[in-house]
Amino acid sequence: MTAIDYPALSLAGALALLFISSFVAATLIPLSSEVVLAGLLAAQFEPWLLLIVALVGNTLGASVNWFLGYRGIDLLRRKLSPFNARQLDRGTRAFKKFGILSLLFSWLPIVGDPLTFAAGVLKVPFATFLLPVAFGKAVRYLVVMAAALHFA
Repeated sequence: MTAIDYPALSLAGALALLFISSFVAATLIPLSSEVVLAGLLAAQFEPWLLLIVALVGNTLGASVNWFLGYRGIDLLRRKLSPFNARQLDRGTRAFKKFGILSLLFSWLPIVGDPLTFAAGVLKVPFATFLLPVAFGKAVRYLVVMAAALHFA
């Protein structure tokens, strides 16, 4: 593995960058935390520390979606929802069809964010929501890490 020289990027800076990118990537803002994670792995930062930071940031971002759904049903009625009707309908249908297990796929583009929002709208208890979301995101990040380390 070849180290990438980032003289100005401290461990704290790297972890902050990863946390912010993984948090924002779990919201509607299109951002790829996987690219940041792969870059930091290539720069030879500690893989398990990166995994924990990415997982916490991404899970907290999904939790914001859940909270908006749980507390923000009135926003839907006022048409201020962060999701359009088609996204919310797709997420709600998937959630109703597959239940809690659908949250294992909260990392997927397009449908993942509405799934976490729909879980909030449908009043899924936070503790029930958290485990499958974190598990699915952890598996995704482990796959990204394995690929990044393999191809580096």
